[in-house]
Amino acid sequence: MRYTPNSATVVRKMLQDIGLGSMAELYADIPDALKLSRPLQLGDGLTEMSLRGHLKTMAARNISVEDMPCFLGAGAYDHYIPAVLEQMLQRSEFYTAYTPYQPEISQGILQSIFEYQSLICELTGMEVANASMYDGASALAEAGIIACSVTRKLRVIVSETIHPEYLQTMKTYAKSGHMEIVTAPAKDGVTDAEALLPLIDGQIAALVVQQPNFFGNLEEIGRLEQAVHAQKGMLIMAVDPISLGILKSPAEWGVDIVAGEGQSLGNPLSFGGPYLGFMAVSEKNMRKMPGRIVGQSLDSDGKRSFVLTLQAREQHIRREKANSNICSNEALNALTASIYLTVIGPQGLRKIALRSHQLALYARDNLLKRGFKIKYDQPFFREFIVSCPDPAAINEKLLQHGIIGGYELQDGLMLAFTEKRTQSEIDRLIAVLGGELHA
Repeated sequence: MRYTPNSATVVRKMLQDIGLGSMAELYADIPDALKLSRPLQLGDGLTEMSLRGHLKTMAARNISVEDMPCFLGAGAYDHYIPAVLEQMLQRSEFYTAYTPYQPEISQGILQSIFEYQSLICELTGMEVANASMYDGASALAEAGIIACSVTRKLRVIVSETIHPEYLQTMKTYAKSGHMEIVTAPAKDGVTDAEALLPLIDGQIAALVVQQPNFFGNLEEIGRLEQAVHAQKGMLIMAVDPISLGILKSPAEWGVDIVAGEGQSLGNPLSFGGPYLGFMAVSEKNMRKMPGRIVGQSLDSDGKRSFVLTLQAREQHIRREKANSNICSNEALNALTASIYLTVIGPQGLRKIALRSHQLALYARDNLLKRGFKIKYDQPFFREFIVSCPDPAAINEKLLQHGIIGGYELQDGLMLAFTEKRTQSEIDRLIAVLGGELHA
């Protein structure tokens, strides 16, 4: 808000309207340890040359995947990004296009979204996809809301093997009262079907599973799909899009809604974002989808054209009637995914998925030969957990040897493998692990 003499009055009025007496009350939920207790110390102004040098020095303190091999995954993956993506995305008509507020005159951005939707449908086997999901977590939470709206039930059973941040986000959405989250236990690194099946009854709106799950393991979906559909509930699956190069598609499993994180489709790690959530549904559920759906039509001259369709967002109808309040557009990330999928093609995706899996198998087998224990004896795609008592100390040791280690769990280190990793890098990882664990 731009400052005016009346700004303070406006702020006080806004605080009063939401039942607060001060700005301090507005930020009461932020821990004091995170609040700055002194004025900002910005220092004197710098010349352009000095500023560039200062920023370069600060940036050098970071460690990136360009500097060290990375075995950290847990939802964000260090895949190779073809050079064509950077060149294409530097075109100003792409990186300056934000969102089609005047859609029919924004044919370029509409076409890019349409092509993205088409590719997501082809990837997942589903009939309709949308755009503008923030990330995998929010996409999955929105999928739960759709299921509750379609079935007119509130109970959503969520396997404990999904990404913990996805579960946290779903629980946050559930505070609205439009969804009730019930967690299903895990056993041996996968969903405990015997404990889950009794929970599936006539009150279920949906069952949420992740394939591969957070621990990298493959879930047995068949029994769960039959059980939830027998009770007229919906099956929601979170997927790793790279895994679909070699695994059955969600449509082949009979899934009603699929959601996931699209970062691995050509988007860099970027220290945590922005990322790209994707969602696709069967045609009968498309009217409940959030975000944007672009359709193809013909203009008055009979030429191919694109339009926004089924616009049930808060910017088009009354907020309380909207399917979702997701607003900001992720079109640049979606375009990145479209270019990536187009460049690598179906065979390229399969090769990337196979290489990631084969490298993970190579690492697993050689760790077993060295006497290490793998926490779960389950089929996996590209991640597994090495049992160890102090994963933080091991990661520190790996970092000292120029390796970005894995995701730290209470009793293990979860290692991820992409097509970028080499046999020599994996051999070095194992050698360092051996020296640490057997010291």
